[in-house]
Amino acid sequence: MKVATFERGVHPSSHKELTENKSIINATIPEKVIIPLSQHLGAPCNSTVSIGDEVKRGQVIGVSDSFVSAPVHSSICGKVIAIGEFPHPSGKDVISVVIEEDGMDEWVDGLKENPDYINLPLEDLRRIIRDAGIVGLGGAAFPTHVKLSPPKEKPIDSVIINGAECEPYLTADHRLMLENPSEIINGLKILMKILGVKKGYVGIEENKPDAIKTMTDTASKEHHKKSKDFLGTPEPDINVVPLEAKYPQGAEKMLIKAILNREVPAGGLPMDVGVVVHNVGTTKAIYDAVRFGRPLIERVITVTGKGIKEPKNLRVRIGTLFSHLIEECGGLNGKIGKVIAGGPMMGIAQYTLDVPVVKGTSGILVLSADEVSVEEYGPCIRCGRCIDYCPMGLQPSIISILVEKGRYDEARGYDCMDCFECGTCAYVCPARRPLVQFIKLAKLELSRKG
Repeated sequence: MKVATFERGVHPSSHKELTENKSIINATIPEKVIIPLSQHLGAPCNSTVSIGDEVKRGQVIGVSDSFVSAPVHSSICGKVIAIGEFPHPSGKDVISVVIEEDGMDEWVDGLKENPDYINLPLEDLRRIIRDAGIVGLGGAAFPTHVKLSPPKEKPIDSVIINGAECEPYLTADHRLMLENPSEIINGLKILMKILGVKKGYVGIEENKPDAIKTMTDTASKEHHKKSKDFLGTPEPDINVVPLEAKYPQGAEKMLIKAILNREVPAGGLPMDVGVVVHNVGTTKAIYDAVRFGRPLIERVITVTGKGIKEPKNLRVRIGTLFSHLIEECGGLNGKIGKVIAGGPMMGIAQYTLDVPVVKGTSGILVLSADEVSVEEYGPCIRCGRCIDYCPMGLQPSIISILVEKGRYDEARGYDCMDCFECGTCAYVCPARRPLVQFIKLAKLELSRKG
């Protein structure tokens, strides 16, 4: 099998065997949810409900006038019992709406199903996606409608769907491709219609051969279905591309390089090379919104690790607490070393289990105590491994030394703003230096300076 890839990167152990063969199951509806009004990059929402209000599943509870924002909806049916600051997986306290479940689980009135969705006007498709509160579900959580509104001087000719799921342990996207391939392909066709492009790709790592076959078969099957109008021409061209199993194969810039051999310029975006990239979960959410009128109130996550008794892939309501889902998986297993929101490479360690699943939560990873080492980091030993493996060709060791000395402006000269924080540098550093944290600090300080 010919596989596409990019230069550099690493090959961490996948640990996907814990859940890769486990079908997605619906998690139980929690007794309460804590729904943050900020779940994405961009402006936070303002609450549209008050304590004591009765809400239904799918009802809007937070909006913003900012273009770079996405509304927030209730994921359950019940009563608003609190609005205030609560712990968030990002590590900050965030204004959130707390809803107590009433056992009814009724959808809000007015959701509109549209069997002829592909023939809706383009502005209607964009509006539906915006109103559904859809953001990138791969982790970045960028509002999707913004990506679908590129400036005229940035013409798009290709859409790539990210099915790589290169983070160790996580299998939610893998299972979604096996169990909902038609929704993903038809979501891709919606994206292609909105952007006016004919070339669509689904990139999947070669360690998921069943997903490659399923998505390939589905793309071929859907290709032969007739829609009344797809830009007034025959059906679009969709290709499934096998990728080398390598980290960070699922990063936007790596996918574009591997599949189209285009390089996003320093400081640029995928649209600068005519490409828009979306995650498979995002693409299914787009289909659900456009076809059935459903807002984004749930997502698939992987709850896994040696510290979990029964690792699973779960479809969960947004706002469900980590503690609830861990109990859903049989509880904690033995002495726990660390709980991470997301995967081990880019995830965020948690100090409490009373944090909710948000739209960008791809998994809950619980590592046992014997898997976690706490060691002091040392000075840079100038080995250059971080430079050899950085997928962006940056010099993390030099940046970290400059940051230690507070010389942030000089760090900018080493393109630290182009780092997408994949963690490869820290993974290979023999001195165990927190290189990603140094770079994050540099980016924060430079952003404050403007």
